[in-house]
Parts: sequence; structure tokens; C-alpha cells
Amino acid sequence: MSLAPATLERDGIAARVPHHGSMCLLERLEHWSATEILCSATSHTHADNPLRTPSGLLSVTAIEYAAQAMALHGALIAPPGTAARPGYLASVRNVRLTVPRLDQIVGSLQVRAERLAGDARQILYGFAVSDEHGALLVDGRAVVVLDTPLSMEQP
Repeated sequence: MSLAPATLERDGIAARVPHHGSMCLLERLEHWSATEILCSATSHTHADNPLRTPSGLLSVTAIEYAAQAMALHGALIAPPGTAARPGYLASVRNVRLTVPRLDQIVGSLQVRAERLAGDARQILYGFAVSDEHGALLVDGRAVVVLDTPLSMEQP
């Protein structure tokens, strides 16, 4: 039996990912399995979103939302009693942006990541960020490299 929760709110997410304060963009873990995760967020509408530019919250920032979902997924699939392995977003590919900005999206964002392949050193995820009605906003693939010197440095 797993000790990981089925769902989490923002504080539970922030306790499991390296993103804190307003930089923790996800508000709720909706569900997860060994290969996928679905989270929701409304932080794209917040005036204090740390990724917001004078032009608004550009849609490319959806990659960070997806990366945080991947980090949470890593924490959830870690063996009980062990910490998540630190990871580094090494590359993104085939990214499609269907909207110019996220701050104009009404309602919550649905942030989905699926582990497509991987081994002890790296993981390939597919990701998609949609609006609350399922309309695709951004999708692509990302490679996360585990236990690199960059990911193991302490601030």
C-alpha cells in the first residue's frame, strides 16, 4: 500500500517540490498514477505571478507549470521513506503554443504530464496544459535528467 496521497492541495504540493512561495504554481493534485499526473492551477490569473511580464503571462510559461507537475510526480513515485531524486529540465521538444498568453484564460488550468520513457538517469515526459473545458493551450515533450551536479547543488 502506498503512503502517497491520492490528492493534494497547494501546501502539500509545495512540501514535495523545490518551488516555494508564489513560485509554487500548482494549486491541486487532481489524480496520479505511476505514469501520469494531473494538476490544476489558477495562479495564471494572479497579479503577483513571478513569471508575469509587463505584457502578461506568456504561454511559454506553461512549460514551468508542466515541469512542476513532473517534479511532483517524481516525489509521489519515490519509494516510501525516500526523498524525490533531484532533476533538471534538460530540454523541451515539439512544443505547440495555441494561445499567446495564459493570463487571459478564464478558470483553472489543467496540467497533465505523462511519463513516456525513462531509466535511472533520465525521463521523457509528454505534457499538455489545457483550460478547464479541455481546450489545449500548450503541449510538448520534456526530458528530465536526474541526479546531475546542477540538480544536486544546494542554494
